[in-house]
Amino acid sequence: MALEPDNQEMARRRAMLTDTERELLDADEKSDRYYQAVSRVRRKINEELTEDVQLLEENHPELLTELRDVVCEDD
Repeated sequence: MALEPDNQEMARRRAMLTDTERELLDADEKSDRYYQAVSRVRRKINEELTEDVQLLEENHPELLTELRDVVCEDD
């Protein structure tokens, strides 16, 4: 089943941060919502991303290599 165009756009752009998390992390003011966003992102890194990496390692190492190339790229 294909995603509707709006859902495709949302899924494509979302990656690790939601639009709201991006706005909060980019804001000059460090509100309670900012710290909640930091906590959510930290959980995603430590839990969800870890599980995704394990899945890629076991089932699709080529995609894991692509992910590492993007994330670990020298700036």
